[in-house]
Formats: sequence, C-alpha cells, structure tokens
Amino acid sequence: MADKHLSSQFDSELNGVSARVMELGGLVESQIRQAIFALSQFSLDAVEQVGLMEQRVNAMEVEIDHELASIIGRRQPTARDLRLLLSISKATANLERMGDEANKMARMVKSIIESGSSRSLPTSDLRVATELASGMLRKALDAFARLDVKAAVAILKEDDLIDKEFDGFVRKLITYMVEDPRTISASLDLLFLAKAIERIGDHSKNVAELVIYLVKGKDVRHTALDEIESTVLL
Repeated sequence: MADKHLSSQFDSELNGVSARVMELGGLVESQIRQAIFALSQFSLDAVEQVGLMEQRVNAMEVEIDHELASIIGRRQPTARDLRLLLSISKATANLERMGDEANKMARMVKSIIESGSSRSLPTSDLRVATELASGMLRKALDAFARLDVKAAVAILKEDDLIDKEFDGFVRKLITYMVEDPRTISASLDLLFLAKAIERIGDHSKNVAELVIYLVKGKDVRHTALDEIESTVLL
C-alpha cells in the first residue's frame, strides 16, 4: 500500500513538471508571436514585450530545473522514468533557447527601426519562414504532450523547409545589399534575424527528436530522415 502511495505521488510530480514544461512552451510561443508582430509592424512596444517575456522564460527554466533535480534526488527513478525526466530537462533547455532567439529577433527589429531603413527592407520575404517556425513549435509541444511519434517525424520534415527558406532569403538579401549598399548595416540585422528564425526551427526539431527517443528509445539526432521513417514508423 505504501509503494502504491509513493508511486501515485511520483506520478503526480511527473505530471506537475510536465505541465510546467507545457506552460513554458506556451510562454515561448507567445514570445515568438510577439517578435513576429514586432517585425511585421516595426513596433517598439512589441520589442519591449518580448524582453519582458524573456525574463519570465528564464525564471521558469530555473524553476523547472530545480523541480527536476529535486525529483531525481528524492525518488531515484528507474531507467524509464529517468529517461523521461532527462528528456523534460532537454526540452526545457530547447524552449529557453527558442526564447533567446525570439529576444534576438526583437533586438534586431529595434536596431532596424533605429537605423531608419525599416520600410525599405524585404521583411515580407520572411513571412513563410516565421509561420513555419511558429507552427513547428506548436506542433512539437503537442507531439511531446501526446508522445506522438508520427507527428514528431513530420516535424523533422518541416525543418528542411525552413532551412530552404533561409537559404533563399540569404541569396535575395545579398542581391539587395549589392543593389543598394546604403542598406548593408540594416540588412545584416535582418540576416541575423532570419538566422534566429531558422534556429527556432532547429530547436523545435530537437524537441521532436526527444519524442522519438522517449517512445522508441532511439537517438535519431544524426540519422537521415529516410532512415528514421523506415525504422521508427514501423
């Protein structure tokens, strides 16, 4: 009876920390949306909001890490539960880094606004990549919550699309700077902003890979996509 009580208590703790990760993910998703709004509207108010959210994201990461360390120290979990706790820790780290990238986006938007060339830059060309990155985060969180391997594999495919969008945008931006050298400084800010969007996609991909690791016990970080599909989805 005592073992059952301890097991139920442990499950409750796992559910609690998992819920905190989802809460953190929702906050980071809001932060990214605000950064995208700052870019589309060149809004300094939105830039400031992203910075405020960054403080909350950082604080939540520390709190979740503390909870995880406490659970591991007190419960001495078995291999399967330890894998879950470590995956939660890695997912939390990836979410915090996505928040960092959103904050970087906001800083670049602020720099572009202050340069006075905000209206002349090809920011609309980033629309597809930003929508893909935001959508990938949302899907990665959902896949992690449901431990949905099929959805996780689909996310890995989407990361390739973001990479292609980024490569295409870089080529366009280089042409833009050659044609109008006066925009080089602001264009470089936009290039770093585009890279931040791509990195958000990379971190969402990392979360999707954690889903596969949790369910299948298979580390697919350095595995080709076609091999993942042929082995994981069987």
